[in-house]
Formats: sequence, C-alpha cells, structure tokens
Amino acid sequence: MVYTVTFNPAIDYAIGVGKIELGMTNRAESAQLLPGGKGLNVSIVLGNLGIDNVALGFIAGFTGEEIKQRFEMLGGKSDFIKLKEGISRINVKIKSDTETEINTAGPAIDGESLSCLMGKLDMLKDGDILILAGSIPSSLSDTLYSDIMKRLAGREIMIVVDAAKELLLNVLPFNPFLVKPNHHELGEIFGVTITTREEVVPYARKLQEMGARNVLVSMAGAGAVLVTQDGDVLMCEAPKGIVKNSVGAGDSMVAGFVAGWCAQKDYDHAFRMGVASGSASAFSEQLATRQEIKAVYHSL
Repeated sequence: MVYTVTFNPAIDYAIGVGKIELGMTNRAESAQLLPGGKGLNVSIVLGNLGIDNVALGFIAGFTGEEIKQRFEMLGGKSDFIKLKEGISRINVKIKSDTETEINTAGPAIDGESLSCLMGKLDMLKDGDILILAGSIPSSLSDTLYSDIMKRLAGREIMIVVDAAKELLLNVLPFNPFLVKPNHHELGEIFGVTITTREEVVPYARKLQEMGARNVLVSMAGAGAVLVTQDGDVLMCEAPKGIVKNSVGAGDSMVAGFVAGWCAQKDYDHAFRMGVASGSASAFSEQLATRQEIKAVYHSL
C-alpha cells in the first residue's frame, strides 16, 4: 500500500482573472475550490494512475471537512486526523497573465494528534511506500520528517520525501529512497544558481553523498534530471505543450515516478512516467488524468 502524508492540507481557491489591476475591483472569469496540499495532489494522481493509496494528515474545522469531502469526490481515500481547534487553511491561486499564490498558515497540531499520526505510521507493513510531501505548520519541528524516518528505520518501507530546506536535509542521514527538490530548492541548499540540466548533476550527487539514494530534480520548462543510486544520470527535456496550470506539477511528477516504479521497478520507466505526469498536469486545468499522462508519455 502507498501512503501519503500532508501535515498542512488546504482548500485551494483557484481564481481566473484576465488581467489584474492593482487597487481596482477585479472580476473573476472563473473560480473553483479544490483540495490542496502536496500529499493530497500526489494521492489524486496516484489514484488516476490506478495505484491504490491512502492519504494521511490533519484537518480542522469546517474547511477541513470541505477538504475531506472534495478529496473523496475526486476518488481519494483518506484517514485524516481531525484537530480539536482551529481551521484548515484556504490558499488563493490567481491565474492571470502571471500565476500568483497566496498561502496561509495552517492550524497548530497538538501533541495528542501528532501521537495519533505516529500510531498510524507504526501500522505500516514491510513493502509499503510512504510519501512525505510539503511544508509543515510552524508549530512543529523541522526534524519532523527525519523523526518519522528514524521511527521507521530498519523496516522495509520505501520512503519518498518532497520537501525543501531543513526538512529535506534532515532526512538524508536516514537514506530516503527518493528525494525530489526542484532546481531552485537544490540551488538554495548549496548557495548556487542552477539553470541547466548538466548543472544539476554535481549537486544531486552531493545529496547522495549526504544519504539520498535517488535524486529527482524538476526544472519546469528546462526539463528534469534523475540521478540514480546505481550511478546513472537520466535527463529529459520538457515535453512540448501549453502550460495552463503549474500548481501540482511537481507533486504529479512524484506520483508518476512512484507509479512507474511500482509497475516495472525500472528507473527509466519511472523517470519518464514522472516527467509525463508532471507535464500533463501543467498542460491541464486540473491534475492530470491517466489518459493525459499516457499521451505525454508516448511523446517522450
């Protein structure tokens, strides 16, 4: 079984505006409410690809109930923990001549609720896959992901981490199967600017030296790079298409990679599935369907 964890899920309020005029009243051309959060996005795309999975995480208040309902309407299976206080966040995604996001803070997660999650993770079995994705509320330590990995150490559980900064760095000593920074996050870790696929490789190898087994780096329009634990380097240009929505593209890449690996245990196939899934979501108004991903995959 595949499990995703989203500590800070949200309602994404996606608004389409032809052109924003600051200081003026702007009329939306479109608006929709979607369940948001990196782990939830991964779960939805995994489900679209036929991979059974369960989304874990925390919800609170009326917005939390709306997240759960909308997630399940999209076919997701959840085992959320409901917090006693606060409300889950609402993030605003404005689609105009440029994309603008306004992300809010999530509710505080109390110790009892966190212990409840740890108890659920303790139930994972050998052969399961755990995907830790996204940010965490400021009330929690940036060692949280590494604390989870330490707790599960010694078990045959494949762990994937899609996070930035200290959250990512702290897990490396526990040898995650896959980490997926984007090229900006990778550059930020090492204090450099990365613009080409070739420039990714030495820094991806540094992450491996620090403990990561496989490093997948998304680069938006510049493509993607995978450095495997076997020492191979796979690169891919970005597929051709019209970008309609970049929200969730990186999460879709994680889902596609995991789905590809589950199907064939082959890095080349998993990498192509990751690139196809990320691009297909970018070319769609919402997260990509299986048919959309398949079409991009065959174009690579």
